[in-house]
Amino acid sequence: MTPSEPRTPEAEPHEGDGWTPIHDTGFIAHVGPVYVRDGAYAFRAADKHANLIGVVHGGMLMSFADRALGETAMWAADGANCVTIQMEMQFVDTARLGDWITLAPEVIKRTGSLVFLRCELRHAARVVGVASGVWKILRRRPEAPPVPGPSGALSEGA
Repeated sequence: MTPSEPRTPEAEPHEGDGWTPIHDTGFIAHVGPVYVRDGAYAFRAADKHANLIGVVHGGMLMSFADRALGETAMWAADGANCVTIQMEMQFVDTARLGDWITLAPEVIKRTGSLVFLRCELRHAARVVGVASGVWKILRRRPEAPPVPGPSGALSEGA
C-alpha cells in the first residue's frame, strides 16, 4: 500500500500499516486478537471461531460487532461508559475460517442518553453480516479511565 492509496478495512494487518491489536484482558482476550485502524475493526477467522459445521460461529460475529460498536458508542459519548441495550444481526453470507473479517462502525444518532449505530461485516467486498443496535450512555464514574476512540486517541470523560 502506498501513501496515495486509500486505506480500506479489507487490507491485511502488517506491522507499520496502522492495524493495532486491541489490548483487553477480558472476553476479547479469549476470542481475539481484534485489530483497529482509523475507526475500522478486523479479525482473522481462526479454528477457535468455528461452529459445528466448520465455518465462523455467528456468536463470534456478534461479539466482534458488539465490541466494535460499543467502543464506537463510548467514543461518540465523549468517553462515557456505554452498555448495549439492543442489538440485532442479520447473517447475510458465510464467513469462512481464514477470512479477514472487517467492519467500519457508523454512528446513526446520539441523543443525551443513547447512541444508535450500525455496520456491515465484510470479507473483502463480500458482506457476511449486518449489525445495528442501541447503546445506553451511563453516567461516567470519576475513577473510570479514558476510553480509546476508533483512532486510538483517548477521550476524557463526559
